[in-house]
Amino acid sequence: MSATISLGSITGRRIDATLSLIQHSLIIVGLMVVLGTFKLPVADSAATDSQPAVESSNAAEASETEAVKPAVEVLPLRLQRALDFVSRRYRVAPEALIPIFEAAQAVGRERRLDPLLIIAIIGIESRFNPFAESASGAKGLMQVIPGYHLDKVPQGAGLQPFLDPVTNIQVGVHVLEEAIRWRGSLTAGLQHYGGASEDPESGYASKVLAEKERIEQAARRGSGARV
Repeated sequence: MSATISLGSITGRRIDATLSLIQHSLIIVGLMVVLGTFKLPVADSAATDSQPAVESSNAAEASETEAVKPAVEVLPLRLQRALDFVSRRYRVAPEALIPIFEAAQAVGRERRLDPLLIIAIIGIESRFNPFAESASGAKGLMQVIPGYHLDKVPQGAGLQPFLDPVTNIQVGVHVLEEAIRWRGSLTAGLQHYGGASEDPESGYASKVLAEKERIEQAARRGSGARV
């Protein structure tokens, strides 16, 4: 008898607890519905009031996005096509080539030198590895030897100027210019730059010019050019 009474008492308490839980849940749900009903007009009003601000923000973001377009778009079509060819030929990501092509374009314009010639030299010298270093100590994209050309490093170039792509190209082109003036022609200047003999048949100048011709042909033909 006492066991039956005890069981009934426990069962009753469980039912009461369940009902209490359901009741509280319904109260909470009701409050959420009421609050939601009153907040909806306020939310709509706020959305209406803030719409001009949102549109203004979107316009500002769009303007900012236009200002930060991919750098490859500032390159002329000729260099864009050349970049695509070089990316496939040397298996280098286009994103890594963009600053190199931009620097070649800027320095080439300043020095009145074809940027594709600079690109060809970089391909032959370092295969577009800005951290390349030879056994003789030549460094960077254009394989400049620091001990001979520290005087050509621009001010504020940093602690490792020859490993900085832009600085390396600036110094490398300066070295090439001096070699061309000293030797009297582009071919002889290239030979001197590459440390080869003055005879173009020895290889370096012809190798660079042949690479430049391949890149130029690719730039003329477009993205379908063969590697």
